[in-house]
Amino acid sequence: MKLKNKRAILIAAVASILVAGAAAWFADDLLRGPNQSSVFEIGGPFVLASSRGGVVDSKKLAGKPYAVFFGFTHCPEVCPTTLYEMSNSLAALGDVAKDFRVFFITVDPERDTLEAMKDYVANFDPRIEALVPTEDQLKQLAPDFRVYYARVPTNDGGYTMDHTASIFLFDSSGRFSGTISYGEAAEMRQAKLRKLLLS
Repeated sequence: MKLKNKRAILIAAVASILVAGAAAWFADDLLRGPNQSSVFEIGGPFVLASSRGGVVDSKKLAGKPYAVFFGFTHCPEVCPTTLYEMSNSLAALGDVAKDFRVFFITVDPERDTLEAMKDYVANFDPRIEALVPTEDQLKQLAPDFRVYYARVPTNDGGYTMDHTASIFLFDSSGRFSGTISYGEAAEMRQAKLRKLLLS
């Protein structure tokens, strides 16, 4: 191989490493806790209809940490897996998590009625509560939480939803504290939750 080609390959490799490093730094900075530098604040106030009746007002959650996850009941894998794993983590944490609340907010309010959401979350830990925004509320919530969602047509004439798969963690003052990624190891997930609950 000619020296010029080797040099070009080396430069390309170094550039790739630098780009990957910059992306990793940006992602890490984006999701830092509230006491550290952050590019964006994540989260925002909400008052949403609950599958348990009434509404959940984020302003009334002060004093205790909580988690938020966006998904939908027709989700084939990500949502049931995430809620099942979260249920296992809550059970494993014992009394330290007895008052912890997890809010499952639908990105498909057209199909996910309060009754449908109530039936769905009944399959998981009772600390997981379903919330149903209106379309307008969802349009405001998504950018507040930096959440992506989109309707995707299916071959049978129906549709599914693409959406962000992270769980968002908030401390007792209601400030963003970090995320749990889809498929994250159980040990890491529980360590993050324990740290949040004991902080």
